[in-house]
Amino acid sequence: MARTLIVEADGGSRGNPGPAGYGAVVLDPETGEALAEVAEFIGTATNNVAEYKGLVAGLRAAHALDPQACVQVRMDSKLVVEQMSGRWQIKHPDMKPLAAEARSVFPAGRVTYEWIPRAQNKHADRLANEAMDAGKIGKQWEPGNSRAALAAAPARSAAARAADEAAESAEAADAAPSAPAAGWGAPDLGPPATFVLLRHGETALTPEKRFSGSGGTDPELSAAGRRQAEAAAAALAARGSVQAVVSSPLRRCRETAQAVAARLGLEVRIEEGLRETDFGAWEGLTFAEVRERFPEDLDAWLGSARVAPTGGGESFATVARRVAVARDKLLARYAGKTVLLVTHVTPVKTLVRLALGAPPESLFRMELSAASLSAVAYFSDGNASVRLLNDTSHLR
Repeated sequence: MARTLIVEADGGSRGNPGPAGYGAVVLDPETGEALAEVAEFIGTATNNVAEYKGLVAGLRAAHALDPQACVQVRMDSKLVVEQMSGRWQIKHPDMKPLAAEARSVFPAGRVTYEWIPRAQNKHADRLANEAMDAGKIGKQWEPGNSRAALAAAPARSAAARAADEAAESAEAADAAPSAPAAGWGAPDLGPPATFVLLRHGETALTPEKRFSGSGGTDPELSAAGRRQAEAAAAALAARGSVQAVVSSPLRRCRETAQAVAARLGLEVRIEEGLRETDFGAWEGLTFAEVRERFPEDLDAWLGSARVAPTGGGESFATVARRVAVARDKLLARYAGKTVLLVTHVTPVKTLVRLALGAPPESLFRMELSAASLSAVAYFSDGNASVRLLNDTSHLR
């Protein structure tokens, strides 16, 4: 079975025409992990040319990863999506050769196109802006090196964005069929499936900030952890919206989940995919102890989601794949319902990261307290919305 890759691409022009650049990212559809990033300052060009060049670059990056892959392209340019899907004509002479180049990268039928709102194309938009910022100071974009330039120079202003959109709309009006296309109105998606994410209460290892995953001693809740579980149960009972309770198989989660389920009159269902990362030889150690004993391994782990802890633990990429599978299984089972998932730091952060489309390194930039509540809503069109993160008000 052919592998599937996601390409998100964007392009921009500050002036339209003006200094222009593009950005594209290739994503793993299961984990949301960025497999490749490309961006380039292309000199003076229009917004539409930059968008098309971003598409071509993204497709070429996907082809370099796997020439046999099937590719889903996601862009916020309705013009490019409609033209490459064959629903709109391509009349502008600058667009025709770029569209032909895009079609030449993969065989016909192996690439599909989807329009997404600008807010969901932030990764590619950031890369395009980094490329334009680098071009502004006479440099070309390089991975990881132009974020400083982005911080020093503002992204496209609202006025520049509006000018881009106006130019695209003018081109679209010329290219679109005379009859209005059906299906662009906002659909009635119905109630989303909402996952209320509860991190388990404290164990004896929690206040000491020791690695405690699925490969360790499987500790029980401490006295403080049991109080936290009861406080979370009371808060959730007061809200009255939870319709099912699902837990990681590890003891600290099962005990937390049982406290809530008993208050709500529900049964606890176990989902293996919600267990914590296996931290291998680091289980039970503090960060300082791991730094002292395994300094090179720790640096490699902090630098890549694909690196596993010492001694046969799980990488964050592996955990993300497992959590994504569990998420999809639960979404199919609890469509339109509100479900409490009692789990751990890494699965909660991973579900939030995947909902946001954030890179793997964002795991290190989220705070998640013991017995905290987070929430993600999942809609039937595939979109997700983070509604709460690290709420501990019930513990105060």
